[in-house]
Amino acid sequence: MPSKPPVTTLSRQHAARILGLDAKLEKNLLIPFREVKVQCTIPRDDGTLASYVGFRVQHDNARGPIRGGIRYHPEVTYSAMISRPSISDEVNALAQLMTWKTAVADIPYGGAKGGIGCNPEDLSTTISYRLVLDRQWHGCWMNTQSFMDTPLQLLPANPLDAATGPGVVFAADSLLAEHGKSIADMKFAIQELITFYFLNSFIHQKGGKIVAVSDITGAVRNPDGIDIPALLKHRESNQSMQDFEGTDAMDANELLVQGCDVLIPCALGGVLNKENAADVKAKFIIEGANQPTDPEADEILSKKGVLILPDIYANSAGVTVSYFEWVQDL
Repeated sequence: MPSKPPVTTLSRQHAARILGLDAKLEKNLLIPFREVKVQCTIPRDDGTLASYVGFRVQHDNARGPIRGGIRYHPEVTYSAMISRPSISDEVNALAQLMTWKTAVADIPYGGAKGGIGCNPEDLSTTISYRLVLDRQWHGCWMNTQSFMDTPLQLLPANPLDAATGPGVVFAADSLLAEHGKSIADMKFAIQELITFYFLNSFIHQKGGKIVAVSDITGAVRNPDGIDIPALLKHRESNQSMQDFEGTDAMDANELLVQGCDVLIPCALGGVLNKENAADVKAKFIIEGANQPTDPEADEILSKKGVLILPDIYANSAGVTVSYFEWVQDL
């Protein structure tokens, strides 16, 4: 059975039909400009040597230098891309997304995506630092390295969230305002408490009522609203959201169909699909994650009258701030 085309491919085909693009141009937008593989060997803390393989899919450079994040994961290997086309498709899709995202944000970048085959949890701070700064990577990353490509444990704070989180809030605020509403009028269900710390904090500060939230440790809900500052303190002290006073624990997947006005998926792609889309109760969806809504879900939700703010706009603040960093030569 042939594999299902990636979400980005289906979305691109739909957009091409609407825009009336010819087949040649559409094909050019599908095929990546370049795929690069590199390898480096660095000393571990005990003096032994470790080798790491990295790769980069560079989708398009028509608008400027190629830019995109790096994934650190043990399954991110070039051989895996060859043997498991789904991995290659996913990386290429994410590189395409960055091309569209930088164009929507009107910043002079092209799109890319890459990875280094490693388990970040097994890396000390020293090894992480050596791995990121090894000269073997620099040509592969096309000299557009920035804090957006650096493991968070090397940084004093989470710069991705410091840009992307507030950007999602501003995008949501603008969309709601167009429909005569405000954040203070709405109930929210949000995936990711810690990774999108600023997103949760800003919505709470603006008077939005967060009725459900999740992270890697689980999910909690309170239809009357969750005390987000207190939950953040609880999460930091206990390394878990569980047993937070005034909330009920629930399965993390239930968050997507929780009763709310605005749903903000900020975790994995494809979490909204044909199996759960009909049960979504939110009237607005703000895509904080990349590709959280697959085409089947998009069609179901559209028929229900749900408004979806796409990821290439909603979460574009991260790459926009990365551009500001680049032009200031920081």
